Amino acid sequence: MHSLQFTADSATNGMRERDFTVGGVPGVLWSPASGTGRAPLVLLGHGGGNHKKHPAMSGRARLLVEGHGYHVAVLDAPGHGDRPRTAHDEAEIAELFRARAAGEPEGPIVVRYNDHLAELAVPEYRAALDALQQLPEIGTDGPVGYFGINMGTAIGIPFVAAEPRITAAVFGQHWPDVLAEPAGRITIPVEFDLQWDDEHISREDGLALFDAFASTEKSLHVNAGRHKELPRFEADSAARFLARHLGRPAG
Repeated sequence: MHSLQFTADSATNGMRERDFTVGGVPGVLWSPASGTGRAPLVLLGHGGGNHKKHPAMSGRARLLVEGHGYHVAVLDAPGHGDRPRTAHDEAEIAELFRARAAGEPEGPIVVRYNDHLAELAVPEYRAALDALQQLPEIGTDGPVGYFGINMGTAIGIPFVAAEPRITAAVFGQHWPDVLAEPAGRITIPVEFDLQWDDEHISREDGLALFDAFASTEKSLHVNAGRHKELPRFEADSAARFLARHLGRPAG
């Protein structure tokens, strides 16, 4: 099992931030600066073209750390953030930009590329969870949640389908093509976000992915707007959803 190696440690406005690597993969762990003892862990997945400390990630982390006392961790996906791009990454990104400039559908390229990234990232997330649970403030018997939209969903659905330690998960905004099958193996509570006017993901595709989850407790959050117009209040909803299922920190 890979061990967690911390490389930086700082605190700002009540939130502690620790950079780490596990098996050479860079990540960040946010925790309450007060160190109030054992608390649940939430793993985040970032969107395509972003990175572990993107404002969307640090903002969601703050909601969970300050609002609920949780620990929150996220890894740089392959080819993102502090990780170098491979020739395969460069080719897929170039093809995406070509299709975008030509006005062609982006979905088939994104689905294919994200599926490739998920094959690499799922074992990395499982190794990171192994290592994070060795920390005394997290432990091996505490609840764990997952929260990832867009590419975070492409990685998160196969990860959660393969990982029995996850208690509840938030997903959204992706195609069902390769994700419907692993979604059908997920039975934990799920919250799912969908943009009704998404110019890339049709309503039918979004609803098909939501329908594929085998969870008996799942909720669909639909908002008007295009792909990048997911309301910020959905992050608040996701934090409340995870808190309902992960509980309060011990002690």
